[in-house]
Amino acid sequence: MTQTPKNIAIIGSGLVGSLLAIYLRKLGHHITVYDRRRDIRNVEFSGRSINLAMSNRGWKALREVGIEDHIKELGIPMDKRAIHLVGQPEYYQKYGKEKEAIWSISRGVLNRKMIDLAEAEGAVFRFEEKVWDVDLVEAKIYTGATEKGRWEEYAYDIVFGCDGAFSRVRHKMQRRSRFDYSQDFIDVGYKELTIPANEDGTHKLDKYSFHIWPRGKFMFIAMPNLDGSFTCTLFLPFEGDISFEKLRTKEEVKKFFNSYFPSVSQAIEDLSSDFLKNPTSALVTMKCYPWTYMDKVALVGDSAHAVVPFYGQGMNAGFEDIYALNKIIGQYGDDWLSIFKEYQTERKPNADAIAELSYRNFMEMSSMTADPRFILQKKIEKRFSQKHPEKWIPVYSRVTFSERSYVEALAYGDAQEEVMAQIMRTPNIEEVWESEEVEQKILELISKSKSL
Repeated sequence: MTQTPKNIAIIGSGLVGSLLAIYLRKLGHHITVYDRRRDIRNVEFSGRSINLAMSNRGWKALREVGIEDHIKELGIPMDKRAIHLVGQPEYYQKYGKEKEAIWSISRGVLNRKMIDLAEAEGAVFRFEEKVWDVDLVEAKIYTGATEKGRWEEYAYDIVFGCDGAFSRVRHKMQRRSRFDYSQDFIDVGYKELTIPANEDGTHKLDKYSFHIWPRGKFMFIAMPNLDGSFTCTLFLPFEGDISFEKLRTKEEVKKFFNSYFPSVSQAIEDLSSDFLKNPTSALVTMKCYPWTYMDKVALVGDSAHAVVPFYGQGMNAGFEDIYALNKIIGQYGDDWLSIFKEYQTERKPNADAIAELSYRNFMEMSSMTADPRFILQKKIEKRFSQKHPEKWIPVYSRVTFSERSYVEALAYGDAQEEVMAQIMRTPNIEEVWESEEVEQKILELISKSKSL
């Protein structure tokens, strides 16, 4: 179904805003993208932004508009976790089936490419132009250099808010009656560091792995870059005995890394200087509803549903918003009121589900990947899944390597966890986990489950 061209403003030139611009240009709309920041393509890029984990949902959205191959050139496939325990050899956990992988891509590099691709489609970008206010009824935006200075008024047919977890567009919507909004900061913050490449440009660690150093209430991760380096992130409580507040001097930082991450401390150049120089950032889950106002304004991506990054699904969920919106447009044509109503009805439950899954995955990554019983449980699940793939798809695979809904993944994951809780209570499970009796017990529990 075709649409009548509209004059549309997108607030935010990040990954979601840029991809939405590509989709809407291909539908024939006139697109102007506003961003308060400088053009990222003209900013010296340090390579130290958080790396992204592109998975099936993201690739599907890129494939739909023919840019998947352009983006794959920017990434490295990671088919496994590499777990680094203190005083033990590292070991590997395959993510999924053969050839299933998530892709490590630099956020900054990807954002630059997405803007280029959107401009090639005819989208107009206006950088260093901050949106201070939005008229929801008439789809007007007001920009200016300062909040107290002179503003420019621009009238559009539709305004999309793609301006992140602290969205200015959503802030205006929050002032309306019956708008639900919540934000929840976790007690853990994060800081970026870099492991440089070897002198010959090769990687110091396995290139095709997502590296994790689990340490209970905190952890360190590393994701590969094309230049041989790794973008690293330390997740650590803000306060407490082991926390960011305790790491104020170079000596304290060195002692901390030598104690908990000795292999890392030798690999990072200028460790203490970079640690003290780089900012410590917070992690927030944000939920709101409704996501739209009439047929004039809609929120997409983090502006509607920010999640913590522990499932690597923030960008993927935002891209899936756009894919879903495009499919709904195909059903309703010029009826934007119905488009927006269907869009938020379909996507809101899925956004809530991935928020819950993302929070839970922090506990798995930081604590449970080092727990022998958890490792054994995963071995049992993997063995059973290989023998009965039609009866058991791991929740990680449902989220990462499937295009089924997040709601379904959460429900199946909860049901599977109930089954495994009973299996792990089996006497001497460490000795009998490969037995036919355990396999038959899982089959029996699945048959009794109302959700599997």
